[in-house]
Amino acid sequence: MWYKLTKEEVLKELRVDPEKGLAEQEVEERRKKYGENKIPEKKSKSFINIFFSQFKEFLTIVLIIATLISFLLGEIKDAVAILIIVIINAILGSVQEYKAEKTLESLKSYVSPKANVLRDGKIIKVDIEELVPGDIVLIEEGEKIPADLRLIETNNLQVDESILTGESVPVRKDADFVAQEDITLGDQINMAFKGTTVVSGRGKGVVVGTGLNTALGDIAKMLSEMEEEPTPLQKELEKLGKQLTYVILSLVALLLFIGIIQGREFFDMFLTAVSLAVAAIPEGLPTVITILLAIGVQEMAKRKAIVRKLSAVEALGATSVICTDKTGTLTENKMDLVKIVLPNGEMVEKKRL
Repeated sequence: MWYKLTKEEVLKELRVDPEKGLAEQEVEERRKKYGENKIPEKKSKSFINIFFSQFKEFLTIVLIIATLISFLLGEIKDAVAILIIVIINAILGSVQEYKAEKTLESLKSYVSPKANVLRDGKIIKVDIEELVPGDIVLIEEGEKIPADLRLIETNNLQVDESILTGESVPVRKDADFVAQEDITLGDQINMAFKGTTVVSGRGKGVVVGTGLNTALGDIAKMLSEMEEEPTPLQKELEKLGKQLTYVILSLVALLLFIGIIQGREFFDMFLTAVSLAVAAIPEGLPTVITILLAIGVQEMAKRKAIVRKLSAVEALGATSVICTDKTGTLTENKMDLVKIVLPNGEMVEKKRL
């Protein structure tokens, strides 16, 4: 509860001189103890993993079973045809998802933020991942807060905390404030949190939390514990697959029953019933759906929206209303110039400015 302590108490607790900062040797020791100042991310999937994940769909499993049955019945051409369709479907889905993963990774590589830190009495720039508890960090307008800080100096400092609280109005910070009781994140005006943005003014703070031990890290931990739910399209396809399976099995059972009553050979009737079952399965359906979703992904990409999973396109397309209680939760919470309309009606696009 750093917001309940005075500046002096925090500095004493973290054993740091606000005029000199930490020594490099102390920084190394604390880095070994606390680790890097970054929030672990899920390891990106390889193409092979993405490829094999395509075979988890219920309808695809039905097609694979149909392929095996066709092989056993000696219908080699049918079996090969179904197998080719299944593989093409998997390749199409894998390529799209792999491209999306790589695009997201390339976007992350563009961002390499640094922070102004006081160490050994000198102000230096370091990668934010190298920050440790006890580091004295200087922040100013336009910068993102690199870690959770207990502010020790503020000069008209205002911070946009919409990423954490959803409040669109910047919060004015006060380093001299000391809370007497437990208060919410938005009321901790003597704190600055990782990931939030300085709107105006400048300040100085001591790092009290890094990586997962931050307010943003708490959210990341909660998200990592959530189970990934199937999209509406995946649910519908699974439902359709099960319905088809039930109908086909019912027809097979009915055909067998009729054949037995008529006194026909059981094995011949069984082969006929199984052939009917394989023929009734819509082999082209998964491929058609995948192609349509891939087209949707390409259209979204043209509009500068990256879709990681193909099935998410349908969910997004079916969305008519998005409800959110605050501005800044789904947007950057800032205006952006798109075009200028002159008095004579001429429009000047942003890229020409």
